[in-house]
Amino acid sequence: MIVHFNPLSNWLVRWSSCRPPVSLDRPNLAQLAKPEAQLPSFVVNSALAQRYLALLGSLDWDHFPERDRAVAWPGPQPLPRAPFVAAYLIKLDQQLRYMAHLRDFLVNHPALVWLLGFPLIPSTTLPWGFDPQTSLPHVRLFRQVLRTLPNSCLQFLLDSTVQLIRQELPPALHFGETIAGDTKHILAWVRENNPKVFMKNSERYDKTRQPKADRDCKLGCKKRSNQTTKTPATEGVPAKNLSVGQYYWGYASGIIATKAPDWGEFVLAELTQTFDRPDSSYFFPLMADTERRLGFKPKFGTFDAGFESFYVFDYFDQAGGFAAVPLSQRGGFMRRFDPKGLPLCQAGLPMPLKSTYFCRSAMVPHQMGRHACPLLFPEPTGQSCPLNHKRWLKGGCVTALATAKGARLRYQIDRDSNAYKRLYNQRTATERINALALDLGIERPKLRHQTAISNQNTLIYILLNLRALQRVRRLKQNPPT
Repeated sequence: MIVHFNPLSNWLVRWSSCRPPVSLDRPNLAQLAKPEAQLPSFVVNSALAQRYLALLGSLDWDHFPERDRAVAWPGPQPLPRAPFVAAYLIKLDQQLRYMAHLRDFLVNHPALVWLLGFPLIPSTTLPWGFDPQTSLPHVRLFRQVLRTLPNSCLQFLLDSTVQLIRQELPPALHFGETIAGDTKHILAWVRENNPKVFMKNSERYDKTRQPKADRDCKLGCKKRSNQTTKTPATEGVPAKNLSVGQYYWGYASGIIATKAPDWGEFVLAELTQTFDRPDSSYFFPLMADTERRLGFKPKFGTFDAGFESFYVFDYFDQAGGFAAVPLSQRGGFMRRFDPKGLPLCQAGLPMPLKSTYFCRSAMVPHQMGRHACPLLFPEPTGQSCPLNHKRWLKGGCVTALATAKGARLRYQIDRDSNAYKRLYNQRTATERINALALDLGIERPKLRHQTAISNQNTLIYILLNLRALQRVRRLKQNPPT
């Protein structure tokens, strides 16, 4: 029988056959960062290696979720994934654009190759005792691991950064009690997003014509009211020249961040979805991760108008605080309520509850209440509508509202109060995080497929938290006078 391999399979077979057995018991970064760790002289004398040992060594590499070696998985035992993840963080920190650039960078810095934990091929001709060129996996394996690595492995490291930050900050700051949320658009690496490529608009913005270069991205609309950062002018067209309702093929990254005065901004949770998903779809997944990492519900939260839904206000009210979200008036008038919580019609009359039903078609299934005209329900009063409303002759006004308390709070909250304004100003935490992520290339990744882009986004926020952790430690050692 003749077995046919594709070029990548042929390379993997040759690569695995010429290598000695892989040792999975080498010290990881967390163990090497301990003071009693024994490091080779070329690692000790490398300023770059010491820098990344200090940056990455605090993470919980001891419990990184590698594939269980006790389970009889089909296929050969793969290389540990932790060295790849640490290498990706170095790639982002060095702002290396492609995986080939990362591999060349590591080859030129053998101390990093030793530090990251890749299996080493001995060499008698090189002073450090191994050959970096042959010890490192092929660049295609670097791409493959990023594309296939479960995002839960990286979420584990994001958990670790949050716990490290909590341990370093003073308890009096009430870390995580006040949070802010936002989303950041991500342009897919496809020709449809390049205005220099001639295409008819009927083809460029047809959601049924999936781009061939990326089978996962989706078409979405970025409104001007959400444009907190400018799109780089190096490719495509600057954001200032875009019209309202500009369409993109791509993804979006949602984050929850918190701000500690005088210490910095920190990422508590993140989620990447396709660009066709609304902002409100990020809320519950992000808050679930936030609660898990903090161990409690944040009391105060601020978001932009895309999150203006009743369940956002309900969530923070149940936590003992409130939400600061701009009001998007729907229905053409400002809804008001009487002291009992009944909605007022345009004539100012309280509308009694006529019936309830369960809305299953909404993004978040919930109970709805149908309120009727008080002059006709429960019994006709014989009076006419003071405004002679157009629906008076058709059975009077009827309105439907969620029965949750948040449906009233979104109208009743005092948006002119100092407390609301102070909370809303906390949105600068997400704006600064987005600006830092923009510098790391989050907006135009040179990647395709949602898994790879989601993994890179998580790595970006891990790196930002690690940088913030180092800043906190420096401030503790040298407090400002």
